[in-house]
Amino acid sequence: MAASTRRVLVGQEIGKAFGSHRVLDAVDLTLHQRDVVCVIGPSGSGKTTLLRCLALLTAPDQGRVLMHDQVVAGGKADRSVARAARAVRSDIGMVFQHFNLWPHMSVLANVIEAPIRVRGLMRDEAVARAEVLLAKVGLSDKRDAYPGRLSGGQQQRVAIARALAMRPAVLLFDEPTSALDPELRREVLAVMRDLASEGMTMMVVTHEMGFAEKVGSRVVFMDGGRIIEEGEPKAFFAAPCTDRARRFLAQFED
Repeated sequence: MAASTRRVLVGQEIGKAFGSHRVLDAVDLTLHQRDVVCVIGPSGSGKTTLLRCLALLTAPDQGRVLMHDQVVAGGKADRSVARAARAVRSDIGMVFQHFNLWPHMSVLANVIEAPIRVRGLMRDEAVARAEVLLAKVGLSDKRDAYPGRLSGGQQQRVAIARALAMRPAVLLFDEPTSALDPELRREVLAVMRDLASEGMTMMVVTHEMGFAEKVGSRVVFMDGGRIIEEGEPKAFFAAPCTDRARRFLAQFED
């Protein structure tokens, strides 16, 4: 589904260093409503750090983050920015590489915890929402199971349902299939394809080139803490403009 012109999440001139190592160098990235932005690049290129800055999990050293055109990180770090960040934090859903489910809680409890505690939903409403989402990700029969009894693919699908339970405006994925074997990757990617077709605004840090080409509305290629190239997926994968992107893609050829 095509993206709209409405901006949802924006990073402007984002910079981040850890000690003397500069991980991000003045990165600009905008997610519009219904965008599926796939961020690819070699390990250590800054992809995950950029995602964490946009998710308000890591504070940028320079630049700023805007959500719904409000500054929520960086810029003049005053109380109004902090208040804005608190107001929108639950509008940013996050799916991690290693699931991050609470092992002592059932699948259902994992999904309803944040809507009750953060959104203030009544338990019956949260449970009804969770049951719809577990059906969406094909796990209705696992609602009373615990994460340790699930496969990796099932755990990641629960993590997606948990993020969706907050009804976020944007969903950020940090290499959601990298810890899974090929069969389980397909399970998770199928759910993500469905979300994209339904118009969910998404940013996906991934090594799944097929997903990026077929599902993404835009591909962003990063290296050395910068965006080297970005564009429409079919054009990018058919004929990348930069030598660095061509060398990166060559490793995925048969």
